[in-house]
Amino acid sequence: MTVESTAARTPRRSAGNKAGTTGTKRTTSTTKKATGARKSAEPALVQLLTPEGKRVKNAEFDKYVADITAEDLRGLYRDMVLTRRFDAEATSLQRQGELGLWASLLGQEAAQIGSGRALRDDDYVFPTYREHGVAWCRGVDPTNLLGMFRGVNNGGWDPNGNNFHLYTIVIGSQTLHATGYAMGITKDGADSAVIAYFGDGASSQGDVAEAFTFSAVYNAPVVFFCQNNQWAISEPTEKQSRVPLYQRAQGFGFPGVRVDGNDVLANLAVTKWALERARAGEGPTLVEAFTYRMGAHTTSDDPTRYRHDDERAAWEAKDPILRLRRHLESAHHADEGFFADLEAESEALGRRVREAVRAMPDPDHFAIFENVYADGHALVDEERAQFAAYQASFADEDGGK
Repeated sequence: MTVESTAARTPRRSAGNKAGTTGTKRTTSTTKKATGARKSAEPALVQLLTPEGKRVKNAEFDKYVADITAEDLRGLYRDMVLTRRFDAEATSLQRQGELGLWASLLGQEAAQIGSGRALRDDDYVFPTYREHGVAWCRGVDPTNLLGMFRGVNNGGWDPNGNNFHLYTIVIGSQTLHATGYAMGITKDGADSAVIAYFGDGASSQGDVAEAFTFSAVYNAPVVFFCQNNQWAISEPTEKQSRVPLYQRAQGFGFPGVRVDGNDVLANLAVTKWALERARAGEGPTLVEAFTYRMGAHTTSDDPTRYRHDDERAAWEAKDPILRLRRHLESAHHADEGFFADLEAESEALGRRVREAVRAMPDPDHFAIFENVYADGHALVDEERAQFAAYQASFADEDGGK
């Protein structure tokens, strides 16, 4: 399934060695061998669609998408296009001051739509704050995702209505919630599974390690779906882990697999496999979707300060939507009429999102000061007064807003 790799370490020269010619050659030779070991030990990547849209065979995972039809493929493409359109509209609305913050999923559509469409209705999802595509798959109205980012509610939807939990801002904590829920449904005798989404940065959190421990020990029916988008805000993955992230599962006693995160078919197949393992009582699985965040971490971030344009350009060539479009066109599964109709639907979605957000009430700027102390506090009162004066400084001379 995967090639397990452990990068060879270059041995340090002993303090007792003399810096002679022979010693230098030996060290150089050893270094070359170690470097070669690293290059040859790249982990395997489950891929069913190449960046050029070519379908490739996979003996282990083909069976999980064997029954997929042309209509299904068009549906996956539609999901990704509409999710990206919604995401772009939300980013634009934040720039216009309609939202306080937004976390874009640009580039991660295949990982989310592929895994989201692998779920059954009775499965339960624990997202972070970027799983807009998974929310789409679970039937959550896109406009319901925006109230929290506007500051007018604490969520926006009933988690039990779609088996899709509220967004979790605290990094990594939802993996513990997912594990506990999975342990609970096992005791209830339910035939369902749980999936927890998190990023490569969250994989360094203690909560994630604790979730791995409990899920393994209690054989919980949970899939840990890590979207490795290469950057934990400004920290690259190689500064967080000395091994590929999926290999961390080995230390906890359950399998891990790395999938091409920009290949919607591969994500669908691998997630189906992992969910079936969970339902069959085989315990947890770690899926590492190897993808890329093409935008900023959030709208408060400037990625140009820590990464180069050529890196993004290289990943744009692997664009998940373009990849599936190429496959649809080459296999004659979609015509220009389909793409034109989808474009019109996409624009209609953008208009609906704009209208819905602008119809929302303005956030209460002073709500942050409420309920800090049950009986009030002099310092909070002072801070509230300072904030009120700051807000008043934006009023024009006529007293208008």
